Amino acid sequence: EVQLVESGGGLVQAGGSLRLSCAASGFTFDDSAIGWFRQAPGKEREGVSCIVSSDGSTYYADSVKGRFTISRDNAKNTVYLQMNSLKPEDTAVYYCAAAAYMCSYYYTQYDYWGQGTRVTVSS
Repeated sequence: EVQLVESGGGLVQAGGSLRLSCAASGFTFDDSAIGWFRQAPGKEREGVSCIVSSDGSTYYADSVKGRFTISRDNAKNTVYLQMNSLKPEDTAVYYCAAAAYMCSYYYTQYDYWGQGTRVTVSS
């Protein structure tokens, strides 16, 4: 069974840090691009970051550049999102998703999704 399981969310004060993890199983992880998306209540889902492979390209939304870092550990079938200097506007449910080979700006191009992990940043 295909699974992507996010963890690491929680409540943090503005300026703090969190590291999200996405553990994958049931598909060919090494052939997949893993993206992070987030969705706040009443808002559209938006792309945050994506990584193709351990030695592939990475992408970041303008709103998180310089603050978030995506990384990948193929030996553990896990992708991480290190989030620093968190702001209240980062508050959302964060989802990881897998696409075949390539990252995409469009969430419809991702085949598998995790259940999400909630991030709340207080002011």
